[in-house]
Amino acid sequence: MKNKTVWANRLKGKTSLSFQKIGSSIGVDKRLYEQDIAASIVHTKMLVKQKIIGKKEGSKIINGLKKIKSQIDKGKFKFQEKFEDIHLNIEKKLFELIGPSAGFLHTARSRNDQVVTDFKLWIKKSSKETIFNINSLMKILIRKAEKNVDIVMPGLTHLKNAQPISFAHYLLSYFEMFKRDIKRFENNIKLLDECPLGSAALAGTSYKIDRNYTSRQLGFKKPTDNSIDSVADRDFAVDFLYASALCAMHLSRLAEDFIIFNSNAFNLISFDDSMLTGSSIMPQKKNPDPAELIRGRVGLNYGNLNSMLTIMKGLPMSYFKDLQDDKKLVFDGFDTLNDSLVLSLELVNSIKPNKKNMLKMANEGFTTATDFADYLVKEKELTFRESYAVAAKLVNYAEKKNKLLSELSLQEIMKIYKNLDKNALKIFDVKNSMNSKKSYGGTSTANVKAMIKKYKKEVK
Repeated sequence: MKNKTVWANRLKGKTSLSFQKIGSSIGVDKRLYEQDIAASIVHTKMLVKQKIIGKKEGSKIINGLKKIKSQIDKGKFKFQEKFEDIHLNIEKKLFELIGPSAGFLHTARSRNDQVVTDFKLWIKKSSKETIFNINSLMKILIRKAEKNVDIVMPGLTHLKNAQPISFAHYLLSYFEMFKRDIKRFENNIKLLDECPLGSAALAGTSYKIDRNYTSRQLGFKKPTDNSIDSVADRDFAVDFLYASALCAMHLSRLAEDFIIFNSNAFNLISFDDSMLTGSSIMPQKKNPDPAELIRGRVGLNYGNLNSMLTIMKGLPMSYFKDLQDDKKLVFDGFDTLNDSLVLSLELVNSIKPNKKNMLKMANEGFTTATDFADYLVKEKELTFRESYAVAAKLVNYAEKKNKLLSELSLQEIMKIYKNLDKNALKIFDVKNSMNSKKSYGGTSTANVKAMIKKYKKEVK
């Protein structure tokens, strides 16, 4: 096989250089070498166990594969574009190391089932790494929330002041989003946990192989049930890219919040200088570039997902060369997301809330108007729509007088609704407003403390 492709006996003449350039995937799929070698070793053990090949040949193959892995680990392996992909590069090297015995390795398998097995193993491993990074970010959110339980900030809808909330409660809202992201990656691990190896090109094999043994040895729950679907399936890659895109979207939303809150218009938070850049012309600038990069990179994750869906949408059943680019998309999706996760962790950790400005802004925009309406319902037995109308009139009055609701006197409030006493004034305190939201999932300090306790048990 020296310096020849495996199909050299069938095809005459040299491969087109332009085709070779496009057709070769070794620059991308060499990342699968650990999985490919591991699967080949298990496959070889199965062939020996089933007496399809001899023990002597099996030992040679396994030892040769281990030497190849060591060479790649040490950066001493020379990948060749001519041999297309990681599978043929390893097979070619195996021939160099052990001679003709290497020819037994590919018995009862095809590159079609080989690559999808490798790919599933890689995605399983990488999903667990992604889950670890998401979990690390969630721990930082808990830690940051625990330090800011009592901090009041303006809760926003439509980017307009709405109601007072706890800064900790705001941070923990993203904890919930990331918790769902972890579940999506975990679910994909469960869905892909079937081993395709042994499906061969698409029809299975006439050799008496033991697919249950192969599946167990590679850490899969069971073998796949249909050999055609086995080599055609890339749902697991689409699911991985979908979960990655959704998680990246959550990171982008968090980054967008931080960019807004850090702006001069809001001035609610600041960052360590390690999370900022300056301007090439304006000496005063401190720009939140890391947050902007996180916000922008979600586009790459979306692009990978859409590209994968486009590749798959017109494929007839079984394996086609179109699937060569699936790994490039998944690898890039993984790299992009996990870089953003690590950077987001550092960004959250560096946040410093501007407590005074948060409190000031929480008082602005008549954020306790709903509390006043609720007070009239509970204490004066008005319907909510009646109390809503009264609260709206009070807001109009305060707006006309250029006052905060908390700055109004009892006498001023009674011009709008007479039957009140001084207890009504407590309604307009933003901390009282925050702590009154005791319904499950609400923003009261007691609730937030309880959720932090609960979340600490959930993170692994």
